[in-house]
Amino acid sequence: MMTRREFLQVLAAAAATGFALDSKSALAGKAPPGYYDVPAFGNCSLMHITDCHAQLLPIYFREPNVNLGVGEAVGKVPHLVGDHLLKHYNIPKNSIDAHAFTYLDFEAASRTYGKVGGFAHLKTLVDKVRSSRPGSLLLDGGDTWQGSATALWTNAQDMVDACIALGVNVMTPHWEMTYGAQRVQEIVNNDFKKAGVDFVAQNVVTNDFGDQVFKPYVMKNINGVQVAIIGQAFPYTPIANPRYMVPDWSFGIRDDSMQKFVDEARAKGAAVVVVLSHNGMDVDLKMASRVTGIDAIFGGHTHDGVPQPVEVKNAKGVTLVTNAGSNGKFLGVLDFDVQGGKVKGWKYRLLPVFSNLLAADAGMEALIKKIRAPYEDKLNEKLAVTEGVLYRRGNFNGTYDQMICDALMKVKGADAAFSPGFRWGTSLLSGDVITMERLMDQVAITYPATTLNEMTGKTIHTIMEDVCDNLFNADPYYQQGGDMVRVGGIQYTIDPNKTIGKRITNMEIRGKKIDPNKTYKVAGWAPVGEGVTGAPIWDVVAEYLRDTKVIKPVKLNQPNVLGMKGNPGMA
Repeated sequence: MMTRREFLQVLAAAAATGFALDSKSALAGKAPPGYYDVPAFGNCSLMHITDCHAQLLPIYFREPNVNLGVGEAVGKVPHLVGDHLLKHYNIPKNSIDAHAFTYLDFEAASRTYGKVGGFAHLKTLVDKVRSSRPGSLLLDGGDTWQGSATALWTNAQDMVDACIALGVNVMTPHWEMTYGAQRVQEIVNNDFKKAGVDFVAQNVVTNDFGDQVFKPYVMKNINGVQVAIIGQAFPYTPIANPRYMVPDWSFGIRDDSMQKFVDEARAKGAAVVVVLSHNGMDVDLKMASRVTGIDAIFGGHTHDGVPQPVEVKNAKGVTLVTNAGSNGKFLGVLDFDVQGGKVKGWKYRLLPVFSNLLAADAGMEALIKKIRAPYEDKLNEKLAVTEGVLYRRGNFNGTYDQMICDALMKVKGADAAFSPGFRWGTSLLSGDVITMERLMDQVAITYPATTLNEMTGKTIHTIMEDVCDNLFNADPYYQQGGDMVRVGGIQYTIDPNKTIGKRITNMEIRGKKIDPNKTYKVAGWAPVGEGVTGAPIWDVVAEYLRDTKVIKPVKLNQPNVLGMKGNPGMA
């Protein structure tokens, strides 16, 4: 229940930003008329979630204001932010969808429409869609078992149980692998097998003989239509995450084997072939242009909330490429009309999940309460209060990452700090309490050690150039990681259009030009090498927060970006 004082605060915040409150019904917990009415179409329906990062409860999540495309991707989906995205998809400004798909007026809109996601609310929406689409399947694009305290503390069991209860039918992985090969196999061969959940990944094979580790695809019958769902795990898992966790498995994009399995599925009678992918959208777009016979790619990894599929032409037809956001915030629904063994038409909706507008499913709510019960006191520990919005997502930096860098430098006594360019992590509004749970949303990984290393200026530059190339290589097949490494104490200029070794210039540490030969103390966390020890990142940041108590609005350490004037991927 919203108090009168809270309601007036919402009005004041909205007025201050010029945000038009067009939905009193949202404040009252009612959906705008027909908002979740999705008329059934055709005879073959697939639902899609991805990158929920273990968020069982509703959260705030700010979309990026920097999502740059380079090379052929400049100005194209998914590299559109803010007003550019609204214009491209004809979404009205100051609307509920403008809030769902962009960062615009984030705080005022968040106070208006409330939190997003939450598995109890997502369950209600999944069941609503299913009720009008008998036989429809729910696909999970991965990054599901990691990203929260309870997922880490239960060794992913909370998310396994929740996904089974949600009704997931088919899944492919990425961060799941950071629990280790043995744990992944244990879940696939026990929990999932018992529940009838298929775990597919055509591009994961053994190092020795190249045997498939998991089923490459699964055939399903939807209302008499044969549908093949091919799995595509994140190709660079052993690079972006520790190899020692999956020592016997090889990953990769593997276009050739993808084509082989598409052809095989067609030969077995598949009228519809889809790929459940964790490539990232730019990689999916390239794959769709090279591999023929795929009707649609349900994409993940890059957390892009894309309202409508991109239609990619290839040598034998057209492939739809979608991406369904993150954090349980969206449910994708793709309907095919299949006649005579061929797709004759399709319709797609990417439905935002607003917890104020969808009743909580009682069964899922009870399961979540049971999962959380042993940990509630620890989760709810109050560490500090934030006076500004804290968020992560964006190519270069976010206020939450900046705070983590500040904590690393202060607690570890460093000249500078690196924080990984992870895309997962929830957001907080000004005045919110930073609890242990909200901290763990940013740092809950199985290799959390913090480090303090001595590095020369030359080494610092080399590391940053390397990470930069992972993000801005003009060929999507060489983009191997998340966003740019976040930095504390370091100022620099970047030109994403340059080549490796030439993108980053004018580097300074604490206002002084970096000397290539001088040694600096650099703090960091999440080392991918085996055997690295150090205090867990959550202990370091929690110490900083407890001491600081009130986090003033964080000043972002943003680089000077060249060559991007007018780029619609940068606000």
